[in-house]
Amino acid sequence: MITYERAFKVHAVKLSYDRGKGQLACLARQLGISSDSLYKWRKDYEKFGKRSFPGSGHPNLTSEQAVIRDLERKIEDSKITLEILKRGTKYVSQGKIATKNFIENNKSEFSIAKMLSVLEVSETTYYRTKKQELTDTESRVLLLKQEITSIYYEFNRRYGCFKITRELQSRGFKIKNSSVKKYMRLLGLRRIVKRKYKVTTDSFHNDYVVPNVLNRQFTVTEPARAWVSDITYIQTTKGFLYLTIVMDLFDRKIIGWCLSTKMNAKETSLPAFEMAVNNREITKNLIFHSDRGVQYANKLFSDKLSSYSCITRSMSRKENHNDNAVAESFFHSFKTELIRGNKILTRKSMRVEVCDYIENWYNKRRRHSFLEYKTIEEFNKFT
Repeated sequence: MITYERAFKVHAVKLSYDRGKGQLACLARQLGISSDSLYKWRKDYEKFGKRSFPGSGHPNLTSEQAVIRDLERKIEDSKITLEILKRGTKYVSQGKIATKNFIENNKSEFSIAKMLSVLEVSETTYYRTKKQELTDTESRVLLLKQEITSIYYEFNRRYGCFKITRELQSRGFKIKNSSVKKYMRLLGLRRIVKRKYKVTTDSFHNDYVVPNVLNRQFTVTEPARAWVSDITYIQTTKGFLYLTIVMDLFDRKIIGWCLSTKMNAKETSLPAFEMAVNNREITKNLIFHSDRGVQYANKLFSDKLSSYSCITRSMSRKENHNDNAVAESFFHSFKTELIRGNKILTRKSMRVEVCDYIENWYNKRRRHSFLEYKTIEEFNKFT
């Protein structure tokens, strides 16, 4: 039976309030718990508030009982603190090894965390001093847990167990995905999950459309042979921003992008394409693929593409999002890794976040499953 930490339960309950009762079953699946557990946690939290989920062997108390219990604990804690100081202060002055030995000799009576806190010894110093006495297995597990936690927060909670495994392997660790999954569960580390979003394609127009030349051939062997483009929306405190991207299918790099407050071609598809051309030279025949949205089918954008004799246009079939699956996949990652879990930002702040995500994260540091979990820079370096 899996035991969940109080912080996780409170987080789950608060998420359920944000989603509403109609989304509880879906939320439970995303969190990996049963619907019954989530309903029970909500009921307990509504009844006891901050005193809910006290843990096994600690029943919920009335307000008066909680005050008394709290006072008793504080008195007991003060006694323990005084006793640790009386016994351990002299060892601290003798150095790290003497302090470590004192902690080891008294850990059956006092918790290690309490002794470290009272004696003002950092956990890092204690374990570094103690490390030589750990078994090889214990040392390896401790190091792995520290490294997994470090990677999890280094990449802003965007990595799940698969990508953390690949990152560990790239740093010289020999470890399987199943082990990383187990340690992440024990550490309470969960990848942030996606938020649903609406489609921005307006294909109901009288502009010219072209056939699906790309025909879902999403793997190419050279740069600038096939580009895909799409548009999505981002909610801000003052309305929406619209993100247009152009991706090269060769290495999945976002070579052109644009944020706008309007949906016309002049502010979406056109500047994104112009950035792409500036960032990656077209030297051979290129397929430019998009959906049938008016931003791509209108005369302004069509004329721009027609000015390049080596570009062949391609459009998804009507109401068939799989024809532009790679661009859709990018927006899935974008929404999951940047938008979900963050507060709604101002337009100015969101522009900064999007730029950082694309230029510093996605194009440089993110590991891509399509690239065998290499970063784009690693892939291009060894290609």
